[in-house]
Amino acid sequence: MRLNSFSNFVTTVSLPVMLMVILMTTNMRTANAEPLPPCPAKPNCVSSQATDSHHIEPLRISGEAKASFGKLRNILTQRTDTRLISTDDTTIRVEFRTFLGFVDDGLFLLDAANNLIHVRSAARSGYWDLGKNRGRMEEIRRDFAGTGP
Repeated sequence: MRLNSFSNFVTTVSLPVMLMVILMTTNMRTANAEPLPPCPAKPNCVSSQATDSHHIEPLRISGEAKASFGKLRNILTQRTDTRLISTDDTTIRVEFRTFLGFVDDGLFLLDAANNLIHVRSAARSGYWDLGKNRGRMEEIRRDFAGTGP
């Protein structure tokens, strides 16, 4: 009789609790489970995963995720201020160069499960970028949405 009570306890209480713990501790932010690096405590960075003044909206995907990510890759390679550093099915890393020679690092992560592409752009040096990283990411957003010049 004791074994039966223990078995009932495990089935009705322990398994659901263990399942809840697993679900609560799983990082579901991006499909590839890679969060963007946090922005430094300087105003020269934007990130779609930031929760403070560095926040910028992610790119919204309409349609097939891989095709949308390919579209973004094409937009980035056509920009004269952008150098593609690395790319795979879920990540694009780029360098952005300003006309003054400053280098900013861009990172794009595909979150197919949520129909998003997370974005981050940060200056490598200095403190203030006069809004350059935010403005550039908004330009890319307009091009991605098909509303650019």
